[in-house]
Amino acid sequence: MSTEPDENRLRITEIFFSLQGEASTVGIPTIFIRLTGCPLRCQYCDTEYAFQGGSWQSLEQVLSSIQQYPTRYVTVTGGEPLAQKNCLVLLKALCDKQYIVSLETSGAMDVCTVDPRVGKVMDVKTPGSGESEKNLQQNIACLTDKDQIKFVICDRQDYEWSKQFLENIKLPAASEILFSASANQLAADKLADWILEDGLAVRLQIQLHKYLWGDSQGR
Repeated sequence: MSTEPDENRLRITEIFFSLQGEASTVGIPTIFIRLTGCPLRCQYCDTEYAFQGGSWQSLEQVLSSIQQYPTRYVTVTGGEPLAQKNCLVLLKALCDKQYIVSLETSGAMDVCTVDPRVGKVMDVKTPGSGESEKNLQQNIACLTDKDQIKFVICDRQDYEWSKQFLENIKLPAASEILFSASANQLAADKLADWILEDGLAVRLQIQLHKYLWGDSQGR
């Protein structure tokens, strides 16, 4: 990724208005700010177009452009948004503007300095992703009751790995755990059966945006 030209700019792939497709605010009209760049290469990634390109925008430009949309919900996503240091500045500015802010992060970058007003959705990489060695274990200690932890499950091995991972860590009592079937690799109903058989205290997540608009939307 290119070096940021100054401390007040971010490389933006796109800003758009849609329904939230995942996590606790699923179905709510939301502004998405997609930052460019990602140090990971998950084999199931559906936003490879955000790995490079984009355009440099000042913080003021980003804040101005989102004012047109009729919602207070904003999701900052990528790529991996925390790969840009100014993502932290953006998150704070959005919270200061009284937006309800969520951050979608891979868990491969330090989340401990994220503004505490932000709801983090941290994707723990399973072996099936091909990037499980990039998980930063120390991030777990920085999760709060308002955060969510997500596992994209590719197969039974991923499912068993994720169960073991959860048994080995201590999450805040109110943290929500999301299990999502990797599109075109695992049927959601099969994952649902496994969850029910084991009585897991997790939420099965189906990507609403793909149900509504298909893979081409990337939203």
